[in-house]
Amino acid sequence: MARLSSQGEATVDELAQRHGFSREAVIHMLFAVRDGNGGMAQFSHPEFGGSGQWMRGGMLMLGDMFNHGLKGRVDALCHDVAERLAAQPGLLHTGSFQSQRQSGGARQYQDTGDMAGTSSLFVADPDDRWWPAALGEPDARGTQNQLRYAYFAGPRRLAVHSNGRVRVYDTGDHRIGGFAQQQGAGGSITFTSQHGSVDVTRLTLVSTDDAGLAAVPPASEPAPPPSPSPSPGISSVGGDDVFAALERLGDLKAKGILTEAEFAAKKAELLARL
Repeated sequence: MARLSSQGEATVDELAQRHGFSREAVIHMLFAVRDGNGGMAQFSHPEFGGSGQWMRGGMLMLGDMFNHGLKGRVDALCHDVAERLAAQPGLLHTGSFQSQRQSGGARQYQDTGDMAGTSSLFVADPDDRWWPAALGEPDARGTQNQLRYAYFAGPRRLAVHSNGRVRVYDTGDHRIGGFAQQQGAGGSITFTSQHGSVDVTRLTLVSTDDAGLAAVPPASEPAPPPSPSPSPGISSVGGDDVFAALERLGDLKAKGILTEAEFAAKKAELLARL
C-alpha cells in the first residue's frame, strides 16, 4: 500500500483538525477516495458510523443512517479529500467525473482520461500495483478486509487479490457499479450490475497470477462505462431496522438514485433477513 509523503501527512493533520476526525480516520478516507478515483469511496471505520459509501454529487450511505450530523461531517470530509486529490497531478485520471441521468433514473459517473505524473501526497509503493501489468490502469479498485480488487472496464476483467494469489475474471457483459464483501470467514467479493447482485465466483476464471493472461484476447468491444450505483451496506438487522431501511430505499428510488432493478434486489435482500 502506498505511504503518505510529508505533504500528505501535513494534509491529513489539517483535514483532521478541520473536520474533527482522528488522523487514522482521515487517512482511511483519503485512501478510500483515492481508490474511487476521487468520485466515490467505500469505507469502513467506527468514526464514520461503520461501513458506508460516498459518491460525489450523489448519495452518501452510513451504517448509522439516521445520524444526520455525522452524515454532514463525513460528506464534507469526502468532498475536501476529493478536492485535495484532484489538485495532485497524476494521482487521479485527468478526465473529470460527469454526472449523467440515465433512462433508468440512476446516476452514472463517467471517468475519462489517462494517468500521468506523480503525486506529492503519497510515496509510491510497487506492491500497490499488484494486478497483472497487461491489464493497464483500473477503472476502480478497493480493499475490503483481506481482499483487494481492481476492475478494468475496457478489457472486461476483474482482478482479485486474496491469500497471496491474484485471480483474474472475465466480467462479460456486466456493467459493474459497486462492490461489497460477503460477511463471514472467507467471504468473497460481490458486485452490482444491470443483472443485480452477483458473486465473483459466478464469473469465468481467466487466470491465476500471470499465468495465461497474455494469451487471452480482450473483448471485441469495450463495455459501456461503469455505472456506479453503490448499494447500501446492510448487515444483519432486526425487524424494525429492516422496515426503516426499506423506507430509506424507497426514498432513494423515488429520487432516482436507485434503479427499479436495484431497489427490487435490495428489497428482497432485506426481506430475506426477517
